[in-house]
Amino acid sequence: MNIAETIAACRAARAKFGVLGLVPTMGFLHEGHLSLIRRAKAECGAVAVSLFVNPTQFAPHEDFARYPRALGRDLEMIEAAGGDLVFTPSAAEIYPPDFDTRIEVGAVSRRLEGAVRPVHFAGVATVVTKLFNILQPTKAYFGQKDAQQCVVIKALVRDLNLPLEVVISPTVREPDGLAMSSRNSYLNPEQRAAAPALYAALQDVAARYGAGERNAEGLRKALRDRLAVIPDTKIDYVSVADPDTLEELDQLTRGALVSLAVRFGATRLLDNVVLEG
Repeated sequence: MNIAETIAACRAARAKFGVLGLVPTMGFLHEGHLSLIRRAKAECGAVAVSLFVNPTQFAPHEDFARYPRALGRDLEMIEAAGGDLVFTPSAAEIYPPDFDTRIEVGAVSRRLEGAVRPVHFAGVATVVTKLFNILQPTKAYFGQKDAQQCVVIKALVRDLNLPLEVVISPTVREPDGLAMSSRNSYLNPEQRAAAPALYAALQDVAARYGAGERNAEGLRKALRDRLAVIPDTKIDYVSVADPDTLEELDQLTRGALVSLAVRFGATRLLDNVVLEG
């Protein structure tokens, strides 16, 4: 397995491969990441993984400094999953002192997470574009758990005519339904015990949709009501939106993306379900 810390070394290592899948990550890997690595390996024959906690997608008051990091553990997990190339740059390598460019995707990045975290998606779009340019992947793999990120990156690739395919894989969950996330490590035992209620609330909305409910505000209210009884939490948002534009819906005519962000103390957890048309 090739490990590159600089852009030059990464490009030299990438030249050894033809078709290449890329799994961009911020490290502290879990089974969700590993499932993406294995899928990329199976579909592309070779897979690269980036490990980079991107400072530009964090606001000053957010958790950049304490975001969990475990480089040695991550490298062992990537190698076991079949990784061929790992890019582990420093912040200075990605953002040298004279760096003065950022990419903004537009309306889909200003809703939901973008409304709560206004700098977030410009940071995501900029670093992902740099990774695509450095590694030149054939396909790039992302998890559905970060649904808005998937929409933003697909729009980025489409609008800038980037020559790669974006592949979205289903959310990987713990046995009790909690979506796997590196930030789950922040939860205390009481919060961890309560957190599966997020997915249970989403499943309730999906069941209402399956039973014929098509009024979006009725579904949003049902979701808020289920979340409101979880102890010691704060709802940032609930959404029943068009899966492509992320505009809030009035009536569901072709399915929807149902998503939420809930704070357990200082920890924000995201989850979503897709209602098929």
